[in-house]
Amino acid sequence: MGYQKIRMSNPSQKHRPVWPTLAIVVFCGGLSACGPAPSQNGISDPNEAQNRAVHKFNVALDKNVLRPVASKATSVLPDPVDIAVVNFADNLELPGTVVNNVLQLRLGKAVENTLRFAINTTIGIGGIFDPATAAGVNGDKTDFGETLHIWGVTEGNYFELPFFGPSTDRDALGKVVDVMLDPLKLVLPKNSNLTLAAKIASKISDRGRYSETVDSVLYDSADSYAQARLLFLQNRRFDLGEVPSDESFEDPYAE
Repeated sequence: MGYQKIRMSNPSQKHRPVWPTLAIVVFCGGLSACGPAPSQNGISDPNEAQNRAVHKFNVALDKNVLRPVASKATSVLPDPVDIAVVNFADNLELPGTVVNNVLQLRLGKAVENTLRFAINTTIGIGGIFDPATAAGVNGDKTDFGETLHIWGVTEGNYFELPFFGPSTDRDALGKVVDVMLDPLKLVLPKNSNLTLAAKIASKISDRGRYSETVDSVLYDSADSYAQARLLFLQNRRFDLGEVPSDESFEDPYAE
């Protein structure tokens, strides 16, 4: 699914062409027409030294900025406000999810996520509330990294991103394309930072809610880099329907 130039009510508001994005999508789609990529066991991390340097930066950022801010926000904001922030950010991600559902040929999921977005945007007042879940329209999150997986693109090497944390070659590319393919760009004012601000607020909320778990990985592990890498690959492969063998993910730091 690509973008075309659309005439807006305000003729001075223009959108940049997205042909580069279309080229990426077409190229990736042509990499394989044989179904999902095969399961990848073990850990491929040939750039571990560089990844560890990025991880060190991310831990310092968490220790000095994210964790204190999240702790303060959690102690000040009541739970309903915290939940509203997460709901709002999740709702903004739904149009992009629908695009990926279509690219994955999961049309039933595309319809479900479209309905969820419509309900929460209207009845839920812009997504602050979540009446869709109460109505049984739960939706199903996905991203372009999963789309690439379904198209047959392999996971590649482990890759830790500044600010974003653990990833892989495939998922890092997916994050870039998700930003470029976001349909909300067509309706939000040019240079709007609404989506970015919502995602940052949601990340801060998540950091506060899961503080103990994150702290145990980053500050209580014998090797926080190896532990974070292990957990990310396990969870991501599980989400994609891959079930790695226990031997492939033996944690040398487990007690």
